[in-house]
Amino acid sequence: MFKKTLVAIDNSAFGQVVFEKALTLAKALNGQLMLLNVLSSQEEGYPKTQPGRYGQEAAQCYLAEWEAFKARGLELLQARATQAIEMGVSTEITQSLGNPGQSICDLAQTWKADLIVLGCHNGSDLGELILGSVSNYVNHNSHCSVLTIRASMEKPSSIESKPMVMQHS
Repeated sequence: MFKKTLVAIDNSAFGQVVFEKALTLAKALNGQLMLLNVLSSQEEGYPKTQPGRYGQEAAQCYLAEWEAFKARGLELLQARATQAIEMGVSTEITQSLGNPGQSICDLAQTWKADLIVLGCHNGSDLGELILGSVSNYVNHNSHCSVLTIRASMEKPSSIESKPMVMQHS
């Protein structure tokens, strides 16, 4: 069944829900997890250039923000990996830079995942409409099955979710 599950996670509260669902599934199926955090301009907290700063001052400020952003992602991965390992699930972590959808699909292929678990925020955001949905990209381009955990539309401030599974033949 699903022995190698790639889980795309971020720092959001909903990211915790996605992780917990993937962990529950991996535990039940005696599988292993690969936790992925993609450093992307689409993620909350991504460093931006600041108006009024130029030259070396701007570069130093941006570099400090970038290092803090990367460190938060690694701390997140390590904390969730520790939680999974404590529950008896073999877990690896990785962090990459780039397009989230492509990074997820590439790692799933390389690691030979048989399931990808990721969240979907219901496509209500204008930015998602313009940039495209990560979950939509993964659903259409992955080599394996995808479990998309949807944020509840009825209670946008909550972290309720509804799973959606798409199978690839």
